[in-house]
Amino acid sequence: MPRQLPPLNAVRVFEAAARHLSFTRAAQELNVTQAAVSHQIKSLEGHLGFRLFRRTGRALMLTDEGQVLFPGVRDSLDALQSAFRLVLDEDGAGSSGVLTVTTLPSFATRWLVPRLKQFRAQQPDIDVRLSTSQDLSDLMMEGIDVGVRYGMGSWPGMEAWWLMEEDVFPVCAPSLLSEGPPLTKPQDLANHTLLQDSGIDWRIWLDVAGTTLEHPDRGPGFLDSAHALHAALDGQGVWLGRSVLVRDELNAGRLVKPFDISIPSAYAYWIVCPKADVNRTKVRLFRDWLLAEAGALRRSEK
Repeated sequence: MPRQLPPLNAVRVFEAAARHLSFTRAAQELNVTQAAVSHQIKSLEGHLGFRLFRRTGRALMLTDEGQVLFPGVRDSLDALQSAFRLVLDEDGAGSSGVLTVTTLPSFATRWLVPRLKQFRAQQPDIDVRLSTSQDLSDLMMEGIDVGVRYGMGSWPGMEAWWLMEEDVFPVCAPSLLSEGPPLTKPQDLANHTLLQDSGIDWRIWLDVAGTTLEHPDRGPGFLDSAHALHAALDGQGVWLGRSVLVRDELNAGRLVKPFDISIPSAYAYWIVCPKADVNRTKVRLFRDWLLAEAGALRRSEK
């Protein structure tokens, strides 16, 4: 007996619109017009006999029926995409071709990119395509194979492997020590500009250092740690730097560590991929290489 399924293209459009709760963003993702998305949704609703979306003011919401339908549709499309990926691996394409990787801009610039030549040497048939983002995108739907993220290690639908931890401590350009006010004890930070990184709170380090400042949250702010790092290198202030990002700068003398007080970050770097893609050859090779690189670095620092 043939399967009784609605038009699969309309189902795909529904999944994108439900995930974004936006016809406009779904159209952008699928590279079609908003009118085409609306037409497909109406076609699917006509086939099913009930509405899938409703509007509350300017917000697009799923109906009760849409909320019931969405998880199953999403999981089914994920499984379908994963099945095709696995077939490609089994057909011999798993250790060659393109591997799309997403990570934070700061981690890409300071750690990953300088090491990619080693991966290329080991796996010359795999071409890494690097995408930088602050957000953990929907890896499966956006065609991304693997990511490196900074967090607690738990992301819905993702498999995660601990990569490395890091410490946090103040850093600054050498010129700030030679030309600026004294910076010999934590309280001296009151006379310096504090560079604010959105992911790090100065109060936590100051508390460990046994120091309080009147306005520890004042100073130029940066959403991306790479920008805060560049400001520190430029002598614009003292940054609460992250060891993974400043290691090379400290070794080269482009940054200095005025105090011997470090605190462990609450977060760590994790390798992530969709659970359905754990056994894909390209993902496994890249994951194992990342873990080996991080392990070698830890051993060299002991």
